[in-house]
Amino acid sequence: MWLRQGEERGSQLRPKVSEMPLPQKKRWVSMAKGLVLGALFTSFLVLLYSYAVPPLHAGLASIRTPEGTAPCSPEPAEPETQTPANSSVGACQPRRDIVFMKTHKTASSTLLNILFRFGQKHRLKFAFPNGRNDFDYPAFFARNLVQDYRPGACFNIICNHMRFHYDEVRGLVPPNATFITVLRDPARLFESSFHYFGSVVPFTWKLSGRDKLAEFLQDPDRYYDPNGYNAHYLRNLLFFDLGYDSGLDPGDPQVQEHILEVERRFHLVLLQEYFDESLVLLKDLLCWQLEDVLYFKLNARRASAVPRLSGELYRRATAWNVLDARLYRHFNASFWRKVEAFGRERMAREVAALRRANERMRRICIDGGRAVDAAAIQDSAMQPWQPLGAKSILGYNLKKSIGQRHAQLCRRMLTPEIQYLMDLGVNLWVTKLWKFIRDFLRW
Repeated sequence: MWLRQGEERGSQLRPKVSEMPLPQKKRWVSMAKGLVLGALFTSFLVLLYSYAVPPLHAGLASIRTPEGTAPCSPEPAEPETQTPANSSVGACQPRRDIVFMKTHKTASSTLLNILFRFGQKHRLKFAFPNGRNDFDYPAFFARNLVQDYRPGACFNIICNHMRFHYDEVRGLVPPNATFITVLRDPARLFESSFHYFGSVVPFTWKLSGRDKLAEFLQDPDRYYDPNGYNAHYLRNLLFFDLGYDSGLDPGDPQVQEHILEVERRFHLVLLQEYFDESLVLLKDLLCWQLEDVLYFKLNARRASAVPRLSGELYRRATAWNVLDARLYRHFNASFWRKVEAFGRERMAREVAALRRANERMRRICIDGGRAVDAAAIQDSAMQPWQPLGAKSILGYNLKKSIGQRHAQLCRRMLTPEIQYLMDLGVNLWVTKLWKFIRDFLRW
């Protein structure tokens, strides 16, 4: 008894050591683990970024392949009749060697689908990127970026996003290859690019207003940093994609020289605003059939995500993208000269025929007859790539019962770019990994 009382008095005299409550201790351990995992994950993303995003301002000389501008060596094929492409002067052979300089936000994904289908139908050889769905954009194109490239290799079709480098592209296709591209009203293109890419352009994060586009256009020099990450998306994007300096002074003689160079190099410059007329001219140039240029509009934004620029903001956007505006005016004028040469009445007839055929395919292929929001798309194979932080791009549901005659064509016409590339056997490991990260983080 006396011993027990002594122990009790001793225990009262000893200082108490405070211990952290168990739930609080577990919380701190979880936080520590989270910080460690976060640091490791961030390091991984930095390494991935250093691989996936090449230097923006690589010099042209530094990216040329060892064989310089040597032409490719096409495999022997059946000789083609050297007749004009315009079918009005007699029989012609379909052209199968095509370079499509795929510009951003210009309905280029729709045209890409047309080229994929034609190449697949005729078993043509594509020059595809390796690891991703573009040729290391925004760096300049180089031949060694092509999947399974070997010196002297020759291809029929090149059509993925790139920053254009004529000599490097020229060396991959036969001498008689047809070069095409597509332009869009620069103010409308800027608007689309701002909403699609704005979240990955850090200087736009300074914009705090509800209408960030309007706020930016009120004083673009206040926010724009020409050396900022992804800055090229928000000024003279067409000029940049075509391989030129998008920051040139408008009065610099090089601006007009570059525009004339585009005219010399490209056989046809399509216009997004007159897409059907453009496809009629393309069909005539390439001596293709009507079925070859049928299309459904791909990669389009839902109406609620397409605010229209007002008159004043439209003028400001045009002035901000003045190099693109000069480029567009030049090729808008040349486009209508081509239409005049083709014949206005003939153009009207062929456009009407194209629209009737597209409408017929819409009724055959599309469940509900129209594009739907991403959440309403039932088949993941039909789910288009979405901009970061939003699901504003529409897609389609394929009808469940389609006759055997049209089943394959319907599916190909509705397949988004990424899935179609995988169907064609392209290695997209970087794109797939990025998609996995986005899905995991719900970006």
